[in-house]
Amino acid sequence: MASIAPYLLEGKQYTEKQLAFMEALANEAKGNIRMAARMAGYSDGTSMSRDVVGPLQEELISIANHVLANHAVMAAFGLSGVLDDPTAMGAKNAVTAATQILDRVGIVKKEKVEVSTDGQGVFILPPKSTE
Repeated sequence: MASIAPYLLEGKQYTEKQLAFMEALANEAKGNIRMAARMAGYSDGTSMSRDVVGPLQEELISIANHVLANHAVMAAFGLSGVLDDPTAMGAKNAVTAATQILDRVGIVKKEKVEVSTDGQGVFILPPKSTE
């Protein structure tokens, strides 16, 4: 069953509606829960939070992670595209969106911490003992 989608939990049994819901959510419905539920055959009277989302909470988070990971390369190219044409329409929004996606998938900018002592030594003392 894990070959159907990377977000399914190993050993967990899913109904046909749940599988259809997750597939629709990750693809055609593009994250729209109500639309995915309709596509999967759930009635409009179905409680989304109790009957659909609740039992699939871990899988839905996995779907979100999967979508972000799929767009990480696009985000990286978006950032480098702004270097090629920094005056392009929407460049600022593209940079913001790309950095948000890259931050969430774990690709973050590296920060350097520089310590200067003006030529004087720094002493690190052990903690005071409580006697």
